[in-house]
Amino acid sequence: MAGNPNYIQMKTSDFITLLAEHQDKSLLFEYAPGMLVGTNYHITEVKHINIDSVDCGSGMDSWKETIIQLWESPSELGKLDYLSTYKALGILKKVGIMRPYEMDSMIKIEYGNNMFHTAQLHITDFEIKENQLLIKLAVSPTDCKAKETCGVPQETEAASASCAPGSGCC
Repeated sequence: MAGNPNYIQMKTSDFITLLAEHQDKSLLFEYAPGMLVGTNYHITEVKHINIDSVDCGSGMDSWKETIIQLWESPSELGKLDYLSTYKALGILKKVGIMRPYEMDSMIKIEYGNNMFHTAQLHITDFEIKENQLLIKLAVSPTDCKAKETCGVPQETEAASASCAPGSGCC
């Protein structure tokens, strides 16, 4: 999320490069602390999104995102091995031939299961652990983009309370 130091903004090019640098590893996703997407996951869709928005302070913005959707196959419960970065990279390259990427676009991972609501998750970090590439994900909170226009103090507890419904801001 822009301006939030707790989230990195990994670009599509950075993600593809990361996979290319670690093709010999298994690809794991941590969607919440200590919670991993199951070994039975598949990449089921890659979305190229164009966003054109207007915020509550009448500010206009536009940007592009690449969203990789993960799905756990019920028929593969108990599968022992994770998808390899090599195979994931092959899928992403094939998609890139069919629909070219905006390599500067931010990348998100879309995922949900029976215990976790479906969400578009930001990549917050990654770790190399022996034969694994672990991608750490997190839900980013919503935020008022028009804080200055609305007179909302920056980076304080009062900021979220000041932009409450009926406050004249958002």
